[in-house]
Amino acid sequence: MITDNFLGPTVQPNRWHKKWDVFFAEERIGWQLQLLQEKGIELVDQDMFIAFIKDTLHGHNVEPSLLHGDFWRRNMGFIQAVPSLYDPACYYGDRECDIAMSELFAPLPDAFYTAYNQQYPLQNDYEQRKLIYQLYPILNHANIFAGHYLTEAKQQIDLLLK
Repeated sequence: MITDNFLGPTVQPNRWHKKWDVFFAEERIGWQLQLLQEKGIELVDQDMFIAFIKDTLHGHNVEPSLLHGDFWRRNMGFIQAVPSLYDPACYYGDRECDIAMSELFAPLPDAFYTAYNQQYPLQNDYEQRKLIYQLYPILNHANIFAGHYLTEAKQQIDLLLK
């Protein structure tokens, strides 16, 4: 059974798609753009940008991983000296999403990324997808807080379309 959940206070749809590019473009980026549009904010032509995201991610071979979904420094800590993750927004997807999120607002220590890459190296073209994966939490913040996150989202979209 597939269940929607939340990224912060925002509903996070999790409809099943056979293709990763379709899922991320529609259920992540498209959903956030739709929520902004419902508030009267249009950062980009939705249909064109969703097609762009699908095209960019098409052919990227994803081994589905259970993602934390909101993987950043403030959602991790220690409970009785045991490393712990909390406030998940879980879904199945590309493991690179969690890594990209962890690099966005408050990057983890370099030792984390070094150890991660020693155990499970990121693909050489990860940097090309990182901006797309980071756009999702930026758009979510734009929906929640507006302000400078709207500017950041527009800049990220413009950068991706260059």
